[in-house]
Amino acid sequence: MSGPPVSLVLAGIGGMGAVYVDELLNTAAAGRVAIQGVVDPLPERCPRLAELKAAGVPVFGDLSAFYAERSADLAVISSPIQFHAAQTILALERGSHVLCEKPVAATIQEARAMAEAERRTGRWTAIGYQWSFSRAVQELKSDIMTGVFGRPRRFRCLYTWPRDKAYYGRNDWAGRKRDSAGAWILDSPANNAMAHDLHNMLYLLGSEVRTCAKPIRVQAELYRANPIENYDTAAARIIAGDGTEILVWFSHASRLDRGPVLRLEFERGLITAEGRGKSLRSETADGSPKDYGCPDARPMKKLWDAVEAAENGSLPVCGVEASWGQTLAVDGMQDSAEEIVEFHESLRREEANTTSSRTWIEGLDDVFERCFEAAALPAEIGVPWAHPSLKLDLADYRVYPRPR
Repeated sequence: MSGPPVSLVLAGIGGMGAVYVDELLNTAAAGRVAIQGVVDPLPERCPRLAELKAAGVPVFGDLSAFYAERSADLAVISSPIQFHAAQTILALERGSHVLCEKPVAATIQEARAMAEAERRTGRWTAIGYQWSFSRAVQELKSDIMTGVFGRPRRFRCLYTWPRDKAYYGRNDWAGRKRDSAGAWILDSPANNAMAHDLHNMLYLLGSEVRTCAKPIRVQAELYRANPIENYDTAAARIIAGDGTEILVWFSHASRLDRGPVLRLEFERGLITAEGRGKSLRSETADGSPKDYGCPDARPMKKLWDAVEAAENGSLPVCGVEASWGQTLAVDGMQDSAEEIVEFHESLRREEANTTSSRTWIEGLDDVFERCFEAAALPAEIGVPWAHPSLKLDLADYRVYPRPR
């Protein structure tokens, strides 16, 4: 870097925001980045608040208060989902570029408003899906776009990640559809922990580096085992605009921790991966293998790519247009299912440890494995507890929830 440091504001310094704080304090960021302020209504949740204050970084209760006194080249937004759109738009209008954590927003209308704010202000927004910024995914997407594997046919992702009561009690919005003010959150596996995996499949299908595939149809079965408002278990079929079938099976109420298990099928090749921290591997029809490496290798590359883009005027590879397909799919999943189905009490199992307890569903892992192999939803293979759902057309889907 030859110019002045990139001025930066952090909105949200607890949870994922604390990871950004660690990255900035633990690396040689001095001279390249100048933290102008941090924003959080409860800043004491940040384990390194004292270090920030000792470095002279001011703390603000909300983003408007920060911009009333200061400015920033880059705003890093790690606040809860329901604040992503409003805070991004505010930052753009105050002259900042934005790195917003995933997902883009809770609703497709908010995502569109963010894209419009980018056009109006001439500033960009990067979305923090770290896989998209990785060398592994960028190299794989390049091969897909140039036709190495031929036309895509079917993408599958199975991911079961048990979560306990502490996970759902860690804040006041986990597992909720709306917050106390009525703002949409739609927190769920598909919109939080596994949002990366749903997004990644749509992103890989995008016809350009900075675009994703548009979902045009969705059918989803949504279930819950935990005492939450939204779902903790989902199975969905999503059809992309090019006709590719995307199937996902996600759960926080499984017995086993497994995945993500990826199987991306093309007319002349197959891409697979299994497990967090594992490599993406491909094999073409002639048997030629390729190891793209681990997309989790540098999870904070997204931050430094955003800093670099703010320095040199380039565009990040994963912005609103590259990410909003996941939001459209999640909104469609909620509307397709119409209701969240409660798992029957006879299927519930309780498991406790020294700090918390969790609920898991007997037989769920086996059902999802069968569904994965059959490329089917639970209701389609005759699972007794399964509840069929609507096939929802997303071609003209503009607002969540859709008018009834």
